[in-house]
Order: sequence, then C-alpha cells, then structure tokens
Amino acid sequence: MTFVIIVLNAAVFLFQRKLGSGFEDFVRTYGLIPTCAADAFQRHEYLRMAPPFITSMFLHGGWFHLIGNMWYLWIFGDSVEDKMGRGRFVLFYLLCGLGAAIGQVSAAPASTVPIIGASGAIAGILGGYFLLFPQSRVLTLIPLFIFITMVEIPAVLFLGFWFVIQFLNGTVTGADSGGVAWWAHVGGFATGMFLVFPFRKYR
Repeated sequence: MTFVIIVLNAAVFLFQRKLGSGFEDFVRTYGLIPTCAADAFQRHEYLRMAPPFITSMFLHGGWFHLIGNMWYLWIFGDSVEDKMGRGRFVLFYLLCGLGAAIGQVSAAPASTVPIIGASGAIAGILGGYFLLFPQSRVLTLIPLFIFITMVEIPAVLFLGFWFVIQFLNGTVTGADSGGVAWWAHVGGFATGMFLVFPFRKYR
C-alpha cells in the first residue's frame, strides 16, 4: 500500500500539471483552507468540510514538494506497513493526515492559504517509525564544509531532530512561514505516535 499511495499521489500531481491555468482553482477547491475549516467547525458543519481534509493530502505544489514527500514515504512507510498490515496502514495514514490538518487549522485558523501535500500524513508515519524502530539506522547525507559524507544515524536521533526542527519553526517563524505548514508536521507526528501501537498487529 505504500507503493500504491505513492503512485496515487504521482497520478494526481500529473493531472494537476495538465490543468494549466486551472491549477490554482483546483488547489483552492480541493485543498484545505484553514479559515473555511475553522468557520465550519464553529457552525458545527463538519460534513461540509470533510472532503478537503482527505483530498488535500493528495495534492502537491510542485515537483520538489512531491518528490520530497514520496521519498520519505518510500523510506519509512513500508516498515510501518509491515507492522500493521495493509488495511490498518491505510487507515493509520489517513488518520495521521487528519490529525496534521487539525493541528495546522488550530495553529492558524485565520489563514487563507490552502493546505496541500502528503507531508502531514507522512509525518505520522515518521512518528510511528520513531516508536517502532528507534534502533534502526538511517543513511544520511551530512555536509562538512565543502564535502558531503554519508553517515548512519540512529532513527531516534534522526527523527527526533526532524521533529524539533518542525516544532521550532512553527513556534518561532510562524504556523505557515515560507509556505510550509509546520504545525501540520507536528500534529501528524504526534498523531502517529499516539496511534501506532493501537494499529500495530501483535503476532
């Protein structure tokens, strides 16, 4: 299912690219706009805002946005899926994306910038991996002045550092500084940590 999710995201992005001038309208229609979601919550119109919470997870703003997200999903997703099974993994992925979206809407309820991308759901995968495989090692590119070397870093340090960066950016620079939904990453990661063991298969 990790591979299927990657293919689905890629297919949706290629469809977006074919829209041309309609790209922005498509994003505003199927992306999640925090101010609209916050207004719907206040009016208790939960079903009206339900579709964008799902569709926004499969939209991306550009090639680097898509490739970066899918790279992380490819590295960490299959291991988490193996611990859960296909059906549970898909539900876990969607719930992590939902938790990420709620986190971002809560942090910036007045924002009119659409939330798009799989990064919130993938952050949940990272949160699950953080607890399931803390001793695994991640091969990482480390820049040392003009040189770049590859080092194996324990997953608990790699992902712990990643989470701290997301949290600090969201706290210091703002909820959506630079077009990045930092609190979606924090919310997704926390959701993944919370749900990973209830969704894990015990065998």
